[in-house]
Amino acid sequence: MAEQSDEMLVDSSRAGDLGAFKRLVLRHEGKVAGVVRSMLGSTPEAEDVGQEVFIRFYEALNKFRGDSSVGTYLTRIAINLSLNEIKRRKRRFSFFGSEEEGSRAPAHEDQRDLKEMLSYEFGRLDPDFRAVATLRLVEGYSTEETASLLGIPLGTVLSRLARGQKKLRMALEKHLK
Repeated sequence: MAEQSDEMLVDSSRAGDLGAFKRLVLRHEGKVAGVVRSMLGSTPEAEDVGQEVFIRFYEALNKFRGDSSVGTYLTRIAINLSLNEIKRRKRRFSFFGSEEEGSRAPAHEDQRDLKEMLSYEFGRLDPDFRAVATLRLVEGYSTEETASLLGIPLGTVLSRLARGQKKLRMALEKHLK
C-alpha cells in the first residue's frame, strides 16, 4: 500500500480514523520534538509541551484548512506553546524569588564542551530571539517562512536573528577565553 499524504491522513482523522491520526503523529513527532527541545531544552516540560502540540492539533482538525503544510502548522503550535511555557517559567521563578530562568551557569567544569555551552547560551536567549533562531538555524526554515510562522515582518526576523547570533557569539567568546 502506498504511503498516504498528510492531507489524506488529516481527512481520515477528521472522519474518526485514530490510526490515521497516529500515523500523522509518528510522521511529525521528531520535528515537533526538535522545535520544542530547541526552545525549552530537554526537560519534562518539553515532553509535556510536545504532547500538548498533538492534542491541540487533534482538537483543531476541523479548523485546519490546509493553507500550510501539516508540519508547518504543527511547528507554529509548538513555537506558541513553547513561548507560553517560557512565560510560565519566568512567572514561576519570579514568584519564588529565584534567579531568572537560564541565568545559572553550568554545574560542572567538565560540562563546558562547545555543544553544551552553545545549548546553555541558546537557552538563555530572549524567547523572541530563540524562536527565530530555532526556526532559521535549527529547523532550516527560510526567512520568509519564519516570518509567516511567527506572524512578524521579514525585517523583524532578520534583526532578531542578527541580534541573537551576536549574543550567542559574544557569550561563546566569553566562555572560550
